[in-house]
Amino acid sequence: MKHLLILVSTLILLPLTAQAQQKNFDWLDVFELEYSNDPQFTRDGESVIYVRTFMDIMKDRKRSNLWIVDTDGNNNRPLTNGLNNNSNPRLSPDGRMLAYISNESGKSQIVIRFMDSGETFEVAQLQTGASRLSWSPDSKYIAFSAHVPGKAKTYAPLPKAPEGAEWAEKARYIDELQFRRDGSGYVKPGNSHIFTVHALGGTPHQVTSGAFNHNSEIAWAADGSILYFSANRHDNHKVETRDSEIYAVDLMSGNISPMTDRFGPDSNPKISPDGNMIAYTGSNDERMGYHNNHLYVMNTDGTGIKNLIPDLDRSVGTFHWVGKAIYFQYTDLGTNKIARVNMSGDVYEVTEGVSGTSFGRPYSSGTFNVASDGQIVMTYATAMDQANIGVVGRRGGDVTQITDINGDLLDHRKLGTVEEVWYKSSHDGLDIQGWLVKPTDFDPSKKYPLILEIHGGPFSAYGPHFSAEIQLMANKGYMVLYTNPRGSTSYGYEFANKIHHNYPSNDYDDLISGVDHVIGMGTVDPDKLYVTGGSGGGVLSSWIIGKTDRFKAAVVAKPVINWTSFTLYSDMSLSSAKYWFGSMPWDDQEQYWKRSPLSLVGNVTTPTMLLTGESDLRTPMPESEQYYQALKMQEVEASLVRIPGSYHGITARPSNLITKIQHIVKWFDEHP
Repeated sequence: MKHLLILVSTLILLPLTAQAQQKNFDWLDVFELEYSNDPQFTRDGESVIYVRTFMDIMKDRKRSNLWIVDTDGNNNRPLTNGLNNNSNPRLSPDGRMLAYISNESGKSQIVIRFMDSGETFEVAQLQTGASRLSWSPDSKYIAFSAHVPGKAKTYAPLPKAPEGAEWAEKARYIDELQFRRDGSGYVKPGNSHIFTVHALGGTPHQVTSGAFNHNSEIAWAADGSILYFSANRHDNHKVETRDSEIYAVDLMSGNISPMTDRFGPDSNPKISPDGNMIAYTGSNDERMGYHNNHLYVMNTDGTGIKNLIPDLDRSVGTFHWVGKAIYFQYTDLGTNKIARVNMSGDVYEVTEGVSGTSFGRPYSSGTFNVASDGQIVMTYATAMDQANIGVVGRRGGDVTQITDINGDLLDHRKLGTVEEVWYKSSHDGLDIQGWLVKPTDFDPSKKYPLILEIHGGPFSAYGPHFSAEIQLMANKGYMVLYTNPRGSTSYGYEFANKIHHNYPSNDYDDLISGVDHVIGMGTVDPDKLYVTGGSGGGVLSSWIIGKTDRFKAAVVAKPVINWTSFTLYSDMSLSSAKYWFGSMPWDDQEQYWKRSPLSLVGNVTTPTMLLTGESDLRTPMPESEQYYQALKMQEVEASLVRIPGSYHGITARPSNLITKIQHIVKWFDEHP
């Protein structure tokens, strides 16, 4: 929400030339960016409720309020306000009430808003917050997920301290494999469970039980007697973390029954409008690094399971029922698309342009929804702006953008243009897609320094999407190339798994071939090449400088440097060993070592900055420290930047995004 200055009795009209003046997108503009998310149609289909995220410059946090806008773009106005977070808006089936989650009272609570009067109230006093709101068909109850605290384990309890004594903090006793998670720290005792509560207030009723977590979307049976959800309730759920099933819980008896039984993830159950079928997504777990997420349907008794689109070599994301068809989102060549499939498996392309909710880098992202008549609402964005609200008519086709929430900022800023590039890898001729961002006021007669920016994952995808980080680089005079090398998603199962048990490897050739390609376009100075990337991009940037000295400087952000220490320290230890290597470090140390960038550190001569969050548990700080120490020991110019209090998602706080790019740009500026 922008800061508003209201001038009473004084109207100042600026000349058109002054209004049209533009300046470069700069550091503090990050705090002025906003984006929309999670759009929901009102019952009559004539308005859209959405989450509008903005930056609180004083507290350095992202905030969110709920807004509503007519589908023709009129009457765009807030439903909530203030420097707090309101999210997960869900209208009751009768359209009378809006449920959402708000921390306005200090804790995350379920709030009900009456749509006719605007009155609001908290449904219950929840001690641990709520998520995954879902209305019963009769609009009387809300199902949700919440954490149920457990008792902290104590192995050797201290004797009682004397009154007034100041003893040390009690020891933390740990006997679980997964005892930390990036973004939250040490795992709190207890589990997440599903509850129901009356929409007009009352005592929440716990529906699930056991030492299992229940964090999935929740669907109600047509008669309101059963809830469907996804969870991993297997006895070995702690070691086979991806093996979830679809379950049904009878609300009268409390009996929980599995509806699927294959090895692999099954998730996000949704009931068809006639109440006879369940759609869900999932895959067979074949221990590959990457699996496509398929779209399945089955009867509500668990019979008749069918993969609706077995030949779609892309991963299905968000989906919604409309009549006897399903609209679904998938990413193809870095671009998010929406298609419709009927129960016979016939697929029809509908539209594209879902994007814009990734704050910082140009990852594929975004959400959409569908009205009962087939009208679509989405988060719509381009390479020049973050997510607005867009609508598509019942017959599909082009998107009509109905909001312009960053127009007051970006209409007055110069941005680097984004150009798609395709080229072939020098390794095997594989076609690779990328995007070249040109500096502001680009002059084709000049040659510019080039930054190769590498995405993380590694199973993820960049695309033609707005990126505050890359625009800041471009507006400091750099060309920026970002690509989707082998291992990236949105190009199919085979393309992604070309790095299976082989990462990093020939993705290096894909990246270097991209650099050579844009040099050949004639506007890149081949003597001023720079490389950076975060997470998986940190792996590849450190791998690159171990194999070539072509780059004048590198910034390696939140990397994995040593696969053995990463596997034994990260919060994704099991996934690394089982899916990325297929063996434990002590059983195949040669494989772990030869794929570790640390194994190549003896070749490095490139001035290198390491940059990582001090609280990062995904690619922990000791990874960066190892590499920094190794570089220093062989007298390579190196520096280490530690972001205090930051987990893996450095850009969770806007100032950290600025800090990150400032350090990258300054390091490159100082190594011309």
